[in-house]
Amino acid sequence: MNTGQTYVGIDVSKENLDLAVNPKKQISRFTNTATGINKTVDYVIKTGSILVVMEATGGFEIPVAAALGESGIPTAIVNPRQVRDYARSTGKLAKTDALDAQILADFAATVHPEPRPLADTQAQELKDILTRRRQLNEMITAEKNRLQRARGVLREHIRAHIDWMEKELLDMDSELRRFIEESPMWREKDNLLQSVPGIGPVLSITLVAELPELGTLNRKQIAALVGVAPLNRDSGKKRGNRSVWGGRAGVRAALYMGTLVATRFNPVIKRFYERLLTVGKAKKAAITACMRKLLTIINAMVKHHTPWYYSPEPAVIS
Repeated sequence: MNTGQTYVGIDVSKENLDLAVNPKKQISRFTNTATGINKTVDYVIKTGSILVVMEATGGFEIPVAAALGESGIPTAIVNPRQVRDYARSTGKLAKTDALDAQILADFAATVHPEPRPLADTQAQELKDILTRRRQLNEMITAEKNRLQRARGVLREHIRAHIDWMEKELLDMDSELRRFIEESPMWREKDNLLQSVPGIGPVLSITLVAELPELGTLNRKQIAALVGVAPLNRDSGKKRGNRSVWGGRAGVRAALYMGTLVATRFNPVIKRFYERLLTVGKAKKAAITACMRKLLTIINAMVKHHTPWYYSPEPAVIS
């Protein structure tokens, strides 16, 4: 339905910014440079757009998103899979930069994704370091797997590479800790999070850097954002198993590891986990439910600036 409101979709590449306007069907292109970004902002302002939508493209979208945000233009950076699913549902299977921009504009007009402010420069740098730390961990694991099959001089080279990467990993940890210590706001949030049994430095920093919405959304919204909200798979009389997918994979992976620890050492999560197993829940489903519960707890803690507090139930004296 055309409400007279204007939406803009921007298809971002390393070299260009392709803009489409809904409902006017206008297509424009600017370079993804400082000059081109300024022209993009001016163009969007002239359209009177109430929302700009672009896909997450590995960082190429950040400069233009930041410029739009500084100009007070509501901007949403969405998961590319959402847009692909939308395009398939409308039968739009062809793909060009201009068509992609138009699909984004139509997606904005139909779905109305919620605009969220882009993290500031320091927060983005913290996220980049965290991403690099995750990459190093993955490379170390891969090299250790290769080491098991290597022989002779090749084994020595792989061992030296592992040693170098492990040193880099320590440097990343030191850099992450420095970022946290230099920001009073991040330090407060980090202290709150690490007061929870099961949440260590890596999970805490991951939440600070990659989940800035923590404490600003309700429990259902934050669970959906991370990707731990159960999704129905029903059809007619058939009731399929609930499952989780989507969301922020890096946050979810770190939360999973923290939850495993919490099922042993956090009294609330441990009791919840054991109760789920007792009533017949599969271990994987029980862990997912515990992830959601732990996320709900820390979301409330950050919202109310309240550190972890646990009061065991009083013993019943007969």
